[in-house]
Amino acid sequence: MKLTYHGQSCFVIESGEHRLVIDPFLSGNPNAVAKPEDIKVQWVVLTHGHADHVLDAETIARNNNATIIAANELAVYYASKGLNVHPMGIGGKRDFPFGRVKVTLAFHGSGVETENGLVYVGPPVGFLLTLEGKTIYHAGDTGLFGDMKILGELNTIDLALLPIGDNFTMGPDDALIAAEWLKAKKVIPMHYNTFPLIAQDGAKFVQDCKARGIDAIELKIGETFEL
Repeated sequence: MKLTYHGQSCFVIESGEHRLVIDPFLSGNPNAVAKPEDIKVQWVVLTHGHADHVLDAETIARNNNATIIAANELAVYYASKGLNVHPMGIGGKRDFPFGRVKVTLAFHGSGVETENGLVYVGPPVGFLLTLEGKTIYHAGDTGLFGDMKILGELNTIDLALLPIGDNFTMGPDDALIAAEWLKAKKVIPMHYNTFPLIAQDGAKFVQDCKARGIDAIELKIGETFEL
């Protein structure tokens, strides 16, 4: 299984014939090396409605006739645009052709910017994605919360993707605590350095993780990690 980082919170996961993109934000990301039309997937997974997570979701879904997996209200929003969707709710799980998806809490906000203003599109979420017998936790945009301990106790997390940008999400210090609570076998930081307001030192975060016995890697934009 391959996981490619495309900046901010965007990843493409390849598992056999299956391809998923999580939180596609390419056309508005000054650091992106790929374009929306470069992304070939069957599934678009969205954690919440903010532009830096869904800006290219509609384009990619249309180009690929892909299905959007998202919280119910966000899925309904995209269904109104004629797109294929699969709505889910926090705590729910579902088996898909590529594997299993379980929806988790995330503490943040969620709204889509439209010509008529901000439209509320349900709760922000995270995802536990299980493919090829391995589980990836994409935390979405979130602050540190106590139930991360439960996620670590109830699940064997092979890879945790954690925001470290601060200001809008966890900063490096809280993300380090999250990494400990989750007991993930490996951690990759995300949601940082896209804009000055969320500038962080990813290499230092990785060093701090390793100092506590946590395996971590700073994945550069465009780089691929094999799990």
